[in-house]
Amino acid sequence: MSLRVLFIYPNYFGMNMLPPAIALLSAVVKKEGHRVELFDTTYYHEDAFGSDSDGAKVERLNVMPFDNKLEMKETDWREDIKAQVKSFQPDLIGLSTTEDMWELGVAILEEIEDYILRNRIPVVTGGVFPTFAPEIAIKHRLVNLVCVGEGENAIRTLCERIEKGQSFSDVTNLWVKNADGTITKNPMSDPVDVNTMPMMDIKLFDEQRMMRPMAGKWYKMLPMETMRGCPYKCTYCNSPDQMDLYSAATPEVSFFRKKNIDLVYKELKYFKDEVGVEYNYFWADTFLALSDKEFDEFCEMYSDIKLPFWMQTRPETLTDYKVKRLKEVGLHRFNVGIEHGNEEFRRKILRRSWKNEDIIEALKIPRRHGIPFTCNNIVGFPTETRELAMETIELNWHVNADSQNLTAFVPFHGIPLRKMAEDLGLIKSGEITKCLTNDPQIDMPQFPKKEVLGLTKCFVLYVKFPKNRWNEIRQAEQDTPEGRKILSELREECQDKYFSKNKESNSGEDPSVADLEYGLEYPTSPHS
Repeated sequence: MSLRVLFIYPNYFGMNMLPPAIALLSAVVKKEGHRVELFDTTYYHEDAFGSDSDGAKVERLNVMPFDNKLEMKETDWREDIKAQVKSFQPDLIGLSTTEDMWELGVAILEEIEDYILRNRIPVVTGGVFPTFAPEIAIKHRLVNLVCVGEGENAIRTLCERIEKGQSFSDVTNLWVKNADGTITKNPMSDPVDVNTMPMMDIKLFDEQRMMRPMAGKWYKMLPMETMRGCPYKCTYCNSPDQMDLYSAATPEVSFFRKKNIDLVYKELKYFKDEVGVEYNYFWADTFLALSDKEFDEFCEMYSDIKLPFWMQTRPETLTDYKVKRLKEVGLHRFNVGIEHGNEEFRRKILRRSWKNEDIIEALKIPRRHGIPFTCNNIVGFPTETRELAMETIELNWHVNADSQNLTAFVPFHGIPLRKMAEDLGLIKSGEITKCLTNDPQIDMPQFPKKEVLGLTKCFVLYVKFPKNRWNEIRQAEQDTPEGRKILSELREECQDKYFSKNKESNSGEDPSVADLEYGLEYPTSPHS
């Protein structure tokens, strides 16, 4: 007898990229002969589930304004989840969630509490937040199981045990809440072999889940996996803690794995030919963490795909040869992490050692080859000051990327800087953080929340305008009637001067194809 598995994906309006983790888990479950359905909150209006992610990016000048062509749901999500559960009658419920979506996820579970308790339905939750805060996740009255680490093998075994009526108390990677309230913390298994996993199950999702706007033009886009994990140790990212988690549990197997290039080609070819994908999004933490041989193999392989693609990488991975070759095979644009402008702070606090002059020189390379790029930055780190943050603005001003963003630091569970924030008393142990588009999460006497928020609002203005306008921009940071008026006027001026669709881009490309999520239109001339 096959099982009926319901995945719940809590998500805010406007965050439309298809989640690859659920697509992979669904493929694993279906391969074993089980039925799967999904409850996805993405298309409920923002008044139901908080902020509009893309709308916030437009307001901050991180992305171009766009016409929303997505069909939104006009129904009540509470009634919808109850109706779906009544119709589908799931035997297992899986909640996949990040930290900022946790409260929304458990709110959905609570709407179907009667069904869960009456039928004794096991509920398993997984994702980055449950992995690094399992003691919080397991405490919820409706959660029986927490997946710590990767879930492909755990969900397969769990379904098999439930189907056969067997105990699942010893399934690896699972914390299990027993009938007497005690918790069994099972050991972790080796990282999964990414070369044996099935293709993503994209049929589980609404077809518009593949659509993303690119500065006015919509593309059918999918996230594609080439590697899992990251060899770098940035303290604001969960990759180091993922590596540490697995190295402690399975020291003989590396968490950082690369997918076989032939398998990557097979998946790219299938999704292009059978699904009609128009644009590929490589979601590796550092796409260019490849040997020279692996890089050349990728370029040779991708030359047959003939679709534009996006990647993210680090400045030190860029060379003229690599950027030139990537452009030849379809690189459309990319993101690169600068993160902070003070070399000592970046080295000691963030564990990123490159010098500013090297970053500036490296980012001249994509300019030479006409590839637009976005610089990622973070503000509001523990111990940071406004003076240090202004060095981030200064460095970005000199780089003058095609687009840039500045997000407030969020002390998520599972990043090394979380412990630092707790040790400094900036956040309480066990406190759950909120969405990246909300206010800063920590308040420091030397760098208050309101100043961090002011810089995130005005960051693009500082970077695009000449320095003789900076005093005026400082006034626009203030949350006062006068400050908001100045901010509105400056944004309008910046939009018209640097980001108009009618302007000719520096890169020589059609300015109608800038990336909504990762970038803006290209500036007409730097700091003019």
